[in-house]
Amino acid sequence: MNKKLFGIAAIFKSPDEIIKAAKKTTEAGYIKIDTHSPYPVHGMERAMKLKPSKLGFITLVFGLTGAGLALLLMYWTMSVDYPMIIGGKPFFALPAFIPVTFEVTVLLATLSTVIGMITFFFRFPENDHPLHDTEYMKKVSRDHFGLVIEASDKNFDESKVREFLKSLNPISIEEIYYSEKETYAVLEPKFVTFLIAVALVTSGVTYFSLNKLLYMQPFTWMMEQPKLNPQLTSSLFADGFGMRTPVQGTVARGFLPYPYMGQTNPAEVLQNPYLPTKENLKLGEQKYLTFCSPCHGNFGDGDSRLRGQFPNPPSLHSTRGREFSDGMIYHIITNGQNIMPSYASQITREERWAIVNYIRVLQRAKNAKSSDLQVVNKETGNNASN
Repeated sequence: MNKKLFGIAAIFKSPDEIIKAAKKTTEAGYIKIDTHSPYPVHGMERAMKLKPSKLGFITLVFGLTGAGLALLLMYWTMSVDYPMIIGGKPFFALPAFIPVTFEVTVLLATLSTVIGMITFFFRFPENDHPLHDTEYMKKVSRDHFGLVIEASDKNFDESKVREFLKSLNPISIEEIYYSEKETYAVLEPKFVTFLIAVALVTSGVTYFSLNKLLYMQPFTWMMEQPKLNPQLTSSLFADGFGMRTPVQGTVARGFLPYPYMGQTNPAEVLQNPYLPTKENLKLGEQKYLTFCSPCHGNFGDGDSRLRGQFPNPPSLHSTRGREFSDGMIYHIITNGQNIMPSYASQITREERWAIVNYIRVLQRAKNAKSSDLQVVNKETGNNASN
């Protein structure tokens, strides 16, 4: 049986020789050619006149698809199907969605690049390429450089190609043939019987292990553990509860409890320890806009963004609100008032006082006195009412 010719290969010793050989081969009109080297040779793509790879289009399409799917999923789940108000953020909080969008984009782009390269460009699972396990491939993988002109080229003529390659002064010329394909009968009775036996044994062992063995002593130690689960009854304690409350009077390490929880007006004993510095007001503005503005509005006017879900709170610019002491405002934030819950678990002590200072700034801005409306004339230096 005659072997089918794949191509004719030439071996060269140096990178300069393989570059010149590739350039002359393309100039001679051969298209179905390939070069091989033990390391990348710069300039080879120009010598072979290779066109840009189309692999980048696969990466681009699937990367944009990943970005679109991620944004669509987060928009649907958190803005349409189950909208959530978190710290006054908008329903579609794009900055918060960027990390997930970036990760999904990179994931799909990377997977599509690898799968596309192996499947479409390398024709996976083709693992019987004629060059595999040849002397030519062993040499070019170690310390030589090679060029192959395939027999499928439209200008291929065995004698002419051989003469052309000799004119390039190679070390050697080698003919590459397709390997003979060997076929094996997969569905032989013995092999099918073996597969059935393996499937039955695996299924039987798995069923016995998961449904019988784990319910036998001593393998039940994972299922029957001597422990107390939250929100379940217990026969260990007299009250029958498994979940225990902290011991009365204990204080967690590093935590200073608020001694006036539940009281109506402890304001006279609370003094603001923080000056309204630029940094403190910046912190107060940030925390106010996050925790307070959804109900009280960005400027304290009581224009809630949660209109229809909760009753609107009173304006912070009312006479009563302006007459509140700093301690009273701090107490309301910490203890809660009416339907407003306590924010003690969400805002630190320093942040609560910073919010108090920022509320004072809002009240001063909305109820300015004539003495506040003084600006300095930059040219004369004199004060002038605005």
